[in-house]
Amino acid sequence: SATTRELDVRADAERGEGGSLRECVAGPTRQTACMNVSDAVLARKSVRAFLPEPISDETIAQLLTTASRAPSGGNVQPWRIYVVNGESMARFRAFLADRPVEAPAYDIYPSPLDEPYRSSRFKIGGDMCATLGIERDDKAGRLGQFAKNLDFFGAPAAIFCFIDRIMGPPQWSDLGMFLQTFMLLAQEAGIDTCPQEAWAVYEQAVSEFVGAPAEQRIFCGVAVGHADPDAPINSLTTEREPLAVFATFV
Repeated sequence: SATTRELDVRADAERGEGGSLRECVAGPTRQTACMNVSDAVLARKSVRAFLPEPISDETIAQLLTTASRAPSGGNVQPWRIYVVNGESMARFRAFLADRPVEAPAYDIYPSPLDEPYRSSRFKIGGDMCATLGIERDDKAGRLGQFAKNLDFFGAPAAIFCFIDRIMGPPQWSDLGMFLQTFMLLAQEAGIDTCPQEAWAVYEQAVSEFVGAPAEQRIFCGVAVGHADPDAPINSLTTEREPLAVFATFV
């Protein structure tokens, strides 16, 4: 059953021609009414420190089911999702403990990464280190923080996102829309997330553990849980460029 801090995402009632009426029930430290889309977008962030409080399989299943309404060209629905949670998360952490890091399954960033993208990437790295009190030249500290990626930052649950190797950029776009939809629904439910492309360095290990067939390739993992409100790293909010930088009205 869902925890008291989770939204009862099953409490949906059809209202006929007028659309649907959602009864929202939230936990004591979360929203007390339905969160609108704008609020969910602004509230979502990549959480990098989680509480151990569990998330039920039923809640994750409902979030994934609703997220499958995300746009998909030709209704191909290319996402293939594997859930690790509870006992399987414990087994996965033990399984991964003695596995060597692999060559990345894909280039997470282009090489070289040109401006202005390079500056944006390095700024967020610097901001995270400053928030954690890690000096720029503290290589061990930076590597230690990166290693937390591979523990899902302590999250009790996660999903792995795979896609068939025959798929191209349009289907990868579909997968991205599915992921954003999932994360916004999770935010509505009072659940935090962190999408992690770092799992590209463990494609073979993850594939072996979850039983993904050879024709599928990994895209990312997503940590799922409740943010630790006392963790300094969770106080960081990334900057976004102003509209004039990325949008042109013709």
